[in-house]
Amino acid sequence: MIGLVGATANGRRNAAHLAEAWDDARLYEEGPKEALRRAWKECDAVVLFLATGAAVRLVAPLLGDKRTDPGVVTVDDANRFAVALAGGHDGGANRLAQRVADSLGATPVVTTASDGLGVPALDSFGRDLGFEIEDRQDLAAVGAALVSGEPVNLVSDQRRPLGPLPENLVASEDPEPPLVFVSDRMSDVPRPAVVYRPPSLVAGVGCSRGAAAEEIVALLRSSLEEAGLSEKSVASLASIDAKRDEAGLLEAAERLGVPLRFYPAGALSAVEAPNPSSVVREAVGTPSVAEAAVMVSGAELVAEKRKSGMATVAIGRLPARGRLALVSLGPGEEALIPALARDALAASELVVGLGQYVDRVRHLLRPGTRVLTMPLGDEVARAEAALEEARAGGSVALVSSGDVGVYAMASPALELAGDDVDVGVVPGVTAAQAAASLLGSPLGHDHCSISLSDLLTPWPAIERRVEAAALGDFVVSLYNPRSKGRDWQLGKVREMLLAHRPPDTPVGVVKDAYRPTQAVTLTDLASLRPEDVDMLTVVVVGSSQTKLVAGRMVTPRGYLS
Repeated sequence: MIGLVGATANGRRNAAHLAEAWDDARLYEEGPKEALRRAWKECDAVVLFLATGAAVRLVAPLLGDKRTDPGVVTVDDANRFAVALAGGHDGGANRLAQRVADSLGATPVVTTASDGLGVPALDSFGRDLGFEIEDRQDLAAVGAALVSGEPVNLVSDQRRPLGPLPENLVASEDPEPPLVFVSDRMSDVPRPAVVYRPPSLVAGVGCSRGAAAEEIVALLRSSLEEAGLSEKSVASLASIDAKRDEAGLLEAAERLGVPLRFYPAGALSAVEAPNPSSVVREAVGTPSVAEAAVMVSGAELVAEKRKSGMATVAIGRLPARGRLALVSLGPGEEALIPALARDALAASELVVGLGQYVDRVRHLLRPGTRVLTMPLGDEVARAEAALEEARAGGSVALVSSGDVGVYAMASPALELAGDDVDVGVVPGVTAAQAAASLLGSPLGHDHCSISLSDLLTPWPAIERRVEAAALGDFVVSLYNPRSKGRDWQLGKVREMLLAHRPPDTPVGVVKDAYRPTQAVTLTDLASLRPEDVDMLTVVVVGSSQTKLVAGRMVTPRGYLS
């Protein structure tokens, strides 16, 4: 929960706005001092709407331990700045400052050294991947080495999508200090070091009716110890669905703080476990529960089953999953690059795309980010290159202008992608939307988009779609309308549409939308000149209802009828 405290009328007004906009925020309406004391006890973070100096004086007596104190953000009375005052990493104030700034139109101010220098904050390193830090680690010593530019070794038992890393954080197989160590294996590492435990282990559990949670947890812990594995890396428990109501098993998962997943006997019996049991088969319909549950979870068995009086435990390791972000950059203007796209680019160690698209966002990439550019026409190769990196455990962004899902790279990438990588799609402003905004509101009623490129779609199929759009009286946005090698298709489409629409039907021609060379032309269907159009142009042909109002192209929705 986020506490909101205002001191002035304007501050209280802005605090009330956030309280209404955010589901996880609570407004404290008493005086600032008392409100802060209450919020400090009840909330995970606090936003103070008052001057930084006043905030410092109010917060100082309450500070205890940065690992447990709430993060604090202050906002000035004019909503110009959101300042991460305390608890930047552990308290989440840095992220909260950005969130406040996004909601209020302010500028986030973050002064922690790691953020200012573009190096990872060790106390939150891998948090989005579920990493847990081992107790009593050398965060200060390793962090100081990282910030000062000294070489720091990174040893990880699997490649993971950590995002771009600074040059002095060097992937290595040699655990020499100063060291960042990522592994589920228990081992002595030289100091100074910071050891992270990834959520990489699945524990399969079988048990008799009435098995106690204490017995299950004790067996799991002894199995982990014998295998040299960390309990902090246990991501989940798995069992047979016949045990959904087994109180001891449910309590064991709750004690460990991990989810419990169940699989039907048919799924478990379909895999060949190394230690099947006919007794178990007769009891629950599968010769293996613990080992089979691990295998069905997609994990590799690393510790075969061990038994106690009423329980059985086996342990497996999940493969590391890479991440592929399919990123929309919108049209040419930088302000139209979505915030989600900026976040995805900042989290990617490799950015793949056409050179002209990658060049648009180079200034947004963090130090250490690699780029791979390929020429037009190599769409499949681009998608395959991005997926290859993601399948190897990397974090990759595949970029397109406009919206990545509209005549762009999302389609081939998702056709090729399996369930072995995590894929996210970042939406953006399409070329048709950008053109429409410059023309007025031509897409105010039913509309469709048709590409006139016959490189991938046979021309007869394109003709059928144009005819259907004409018969349906759709507003039509024409993509890829004309190129040097395709100079007749747009003229043909104009003829087809004129057979169904009057000659004075409004047409908008937009070239290089939101770029310095932008050109916007309003004409009509009879006067449309194909020779004025190229591949960087979107042609918007109105329906029978589209009209010009004060020099703007409008397709009425019917509200004024």
